[in-house]
Amino acid sequence: MILKVQISEDMKNAMRAKDSVRLGAIRLLMAAIKQREVDERIELNDGDVIAVIEKMLKQRRDSIAAYEAANRKDLVDVEKFEVTVLQAYLPQQLSEAEIKAILEKIVADTGASSMKDMGTVMAAIKPLVAGKADMGKISGLIKTRLS
Repeated sequence: MILKVQISEDMKNAMRAKDSVRLGAIRLLMAAIKQREVDERIELNDGDVIAVIEKMLKQRRDSIAAYEAANRKDLVDVEKFEVTVLQAYLPQQLSEAEIKAILEKIVADTGASSMKDMGTVMAAIKPLVAGKADMGKISGLIKTRLS
């Protein structure tokens, strides 16, 4: 619950500061949180809020790639700003060395040796790095390690 309260406070501060761009990004986040709460008829905890933020970050990264391909610098800048706002609410990100250490431990624990074991490794690593690392990057590291 603490994260949701922090986001709400940041929204109020952005309103007071008349920072319309930041306010818009935070409102998008609050709307996504409320939408999930209404859809599932639950009160989201911090882990659920982080999942919403990660989903929004993935959408923004996909949009950035599409806008760059279309040569729309103005829209790329807006999406990149939203990414920085959203990332502020995630826990401290793991370094690549920390991710590799976790990956090596899981590969050893599960006995994974080929690409057939990728699902097992992903299932084991996801709860350990949720919100702390980009799952796309982790997927690439797992593919490299298992191939």
